[in-house]
Amino acid sequence: MAEDVTDPVVGLLEEVWTSTGEATEGLDEGSWSQPSELPGWTVKDCLAHVAGTESALLGEPGPDVDVSHLAHVSTPFQELMEKPVEHWRPRSGSEVRDWFLDVTRRRLGHLRAMTPEEMDAPSWSPIGEVPYREFMRVRVFDCWMHEQDIRRVVGRPGHLSGPALDPVLERFRGALGFVVGKKADVVDGTRLLLRTTGPTEVALGVVVDGRATVVDEAELGGPPDVEVTLPIGTLAALGGGRWDRARAEAEGGVAYGGDAQLGRRVLDHMAFTP
Repeated sequence: MAEDVTDPVVGLLEEVWTSTGEATEGLDEGSWSQPSELPGWTVKDCLAHVAGTESALLGEPGPDVDVSHLAHVSTPFQELMEKPVEHWRPRSGSEVRDWFLDVTRRRLGHLRAMTPEEMDAPSWSPIGEVPYREFMRVRVFDCWMHEQDIRRVVGRPGHLSGPALDPVLERFRGALGFVVGKKADVVDGTRLLLRTTGPTEVALGVVVDGRATVVDEAELGGPPDVEVTLPIGTLAALGGGRWDRARAEAEGGVAYGGDAQLGRRVLDHMAFTP
């Protein structure tokens, strides 16, 4: 029997795409046309974006459509991302979902056929040149974020735990030092603890000493100056710039221990990815 050399990241993508398919099953056109929390995009547009990106990664030519009339498109990268979305706007949500299911099915076949050497090969990614495997972990993060965009709007919460959350939390852990040390400009000597609640519970510490270093809770070196507790889904909405702090607090589950003013400043600057 041949050895299965499928990279584990393929299973994570399958998890997210399957969950997204389940989240969008049976939606009526009113739900598909609801505005998302991303400027200019509906629920249908979020799904078209994911499908369009995966179609491009299959090597399929993108549609040549004009997006210059769209006020929310202001950069060449946004223009590139918008073209498949604009192309599919006249179609029904169920048609976009069928396209998404077809594209992701074919992408999984392509990814399963890749050798370890191909997964190791350098590749362009939004975080710079990395092994293709790492690029796919970024895709897990991006696809999961858009799944949550859809779930929040259509009122179908879910998929807030599971193996696919590992790459998601990697991205948040990697960004937290930048958020605390650069964006929020927290002073030297500060210790912060960010704790999530819900299906996925993690504790991320940050020590500011010349630079902001993300550590495990046990490595804080003393009690935190502030402890911020919030639901895992709220962390995702803040990190993606979908919610501001006021919205997060209004949704409930956000609590501050210690220096609440400092905690609020950190949440004010939590957005790190579009």
